[in-house]
Amino acid sequence: MELAVIGKSDFVTGFRLAGIRNIYETADVTSTESAVKSVLDNKSIGILVMHNDDIGNLPEILRKNLNESVQPTVVALGGSGAGSSLRDKIKQAVGVDLWK
Repeated sequence: MELAVIGKSDFVTGFRLAGIRNIYETADVTSTESAVKSVLDNKSIGILVMHNDDIGNLPEILRKNLNESVQPTVVALGGSGAGSSLRDKIKQAVGVDLWK
C-alpha cells in the first residue's frame, strides 16, 4: 500500500521532501476534487493525507465518501476542526472513544 498527499504547494512540500511519490499539488477546489477522485479510484493507495480545510471545501457527497472510506484511510491534518476529526477517526477505527 502506498501513501498519497493532496493539497496546496505549501502543504505538500514537506511530504515531497520526505520522499513521498504520490503527491497531488492542487490550486483550487476543482483540482482538489479531481485529485481526490483519482486517488479513490487508485487501489494501490492505502493512506490519503489532506489538509482539513481542503476536505471541508469539497462537495458534501465527496466529503461523505472520504469520511466513510476504509481504503484509502483518510488522515486530515491542520485546520480548525482537526482535533474533533481525529477523535472521530480513532473512535471509528477502534470502536471506543479514547478521550472519555
